[in-house]
Amino acid sequence: MPQISVDYSARLAGTFDRRGLGLAINRLAETTIGAKPDSCRTVFRQSEMLLVGTSGIADDAQVYVEFQVFPGRTPEAKAALSEGVLALLAEYVRPAPGTRLFTAVNIADIDRESYRNATARG
Repeated sequence: MPQISVDYSARLAGTFDRRGLGLAINRLAETTIGAKPDSCRTVFRQSEMLLVGTSGIADDAQVYVEFQVFPGRTPEAKAALSEGVLALLAEYVRPAPGTRLFTAVNIADIDRESYRNATARG
């Protein structure tokens, strides 16, 4: 049951295959942390502005991936997932010439006692 969020700079919109990246991230979650295929839910959110430090260089861009998972994964499995996601980001998202692209991944445990979800069908 990973809930996966991918926040990316607006300047990257249209420059990478979000669907392809999302499917690759979901497959990676299956193989590294034992996630069930239908339990991986990845959402992409475009962010309008990125400011780094005090310079605020306009050409900077970022992709930040966050996994929310149930507790019980080993630190080694979480590290493998993080490293794998960074490798996928390097494959799917490339910085434009003369720009900086920051990538990061965080794996966080969900509080199993309070987490709830539901599915509605129309």
